[in-house]
Amino acid sequence: MPKLFGSSGARGLVNAELTPILAAKVGLAVATFSKAEKVLVAWDTRVSGPMLEHALVSGLLAGGANAYCLGVVPTPVLAFLTMRLKADAGLMITASHNPPQYNGIKIFNSQGLAYDDESQIKIEEIIEKRSLRLADWRVVGEASSLDKSQLYAEMIKKTVKLRKKRRIIVDPGCGATFSLAPAILENIGCEVIAINAQPDGFFPARSSEPNAESLKDLAKIVQELGADAGVAYDGDGDRAAFIDEKGNFADFDRALAAYSAYIVKRNGGGTVVTNVEASMCIEKVVNALGGKVVRTKVGDVYVAEAIKQRNAVFGGEPCGAWIHPQLHCCPDGILSSALLLKALEEENKGLFDFIAEIPLYTTLRRNIACKNNMKYKVIEKIGKSVKSEFPAHAEVSTVDGVRMSFEGGWILFRASGTEPLIRLTVEGESLKAAKEIMKKGIVLVKKSVEEMRK
Repeated sequence: MPKLFGSSGARGLVNAELTPILAAKVGLAVATFSKAEKVLVAWDTRVSGPMLEHALVSGLLAGGANAYCLGVVPTPVLAFLTMRLKADAGLMITASHNPPQYNGIKIFNSQGLAYDDESQIKIEEIIEKRSLRLADWRVVGEASSLDKSQLYAEMIKKTVKLRKKRRIIVDPGCGATFSLAPAILENIGCEVIAINAQPDGFFPARSSEPNAESLKDLAKIVQELGADAGVAYDGDGDRAAFIDEKGNFADFDRALAAYSAYIVKRNGGGTVVTNVEASMCIEKVVNALGGKVVRTKVGDVYVAEAIKQRNAVFGGEPCGAWIHPQLHCCPDGILSSALLLKALEEENKGLFDFIAEIPLYTTLRRNIACKNNMKYKVIEKIGKSVKSEFPAHAEVSTVDGVRMSFEGGWILFRASGTEPLIRLTVEGESLKAAKEIMKKGIVLVKKSVEEMRK
């Protein structure tokens, strides 16, 4: 059986790779593995959500678990409620920022932490070996609806209360934050203008991935309405992206570094966790304040694990997925936007000035197609030859893929955890230097892929 779970749960094309049959098996496997009695289930706005929910719940019930269906809620709400309501597991049906033809299943444990590699492998083995445990007919589970989103909203309101009313343009992108995000930001004291706030699993307004390209309309609206900021979320609400008061897209790496610096300064030190793809600007500012940066594999589950292990004060990835461990350990777009607004108020700054102090380096990214059954072997091959291709390196890390640092820059080769791709990330102190490094990196990847095909 092909590997079912990647760094963000199980994902695939609906009714091709991810079918109701497979969803039912996942539900039954979770019930078998966890011996769960109480499981929360939710989905984002994708059109395939209800179909997969029925199948997933069917598997849970067949395994003797009781399923509590939350309907459409953001992933962080599902994770928070799994912990808050003392459920044995939480299952989120989402493909996050992927296009609408995709969907997926992400599993959370009783602490609201995404299943780690070990647990996901056990779920895969149960399905592959057909060791699914069916409950006796007299004790099959029951399904019921549950609406406890107000507990999540109350948590944020208790944590954040703004004194200054800021005008915020909120763009849920027709995803799972469509109602909660505007309401919560209003509750903490913002003047909210919402766009694309109708649920629609085809994501007709913009891509479900909030980035500089997809948020051009939001940037214009922020400028035209004289707003203090704009905030947008991905399909399931675990990511947030920001537009500053001048209509500029807030670079993910610099926003992550700026908030990290704020938290470290506020705590008088501490550990911040990020992944191997994040900019070196995060070390520059965190280390200067007496903090420490720990890097993990790409994937929020690895960041969350490291946060727990290191007792970190904050963590996140440079895609807008920020984790605030004092409250819960799932990346949370709505909570991140509320806490960022609180930070701006405490620093008495606009978003532009908040980020302006962070060093700006040139980052280039490139994806190269590579079949799933080859991509990890290609990375292994690159690891053996990369030192001879880049003799002037300073350090090599194999935490996730192959990351080689130089004086004033670095290159990362890694296999995507969700797609048939090799991802290259390069950062340099100048565009010219970054381009030269990237050019050599692309040649090395293509050469390695061709050699593996022979």
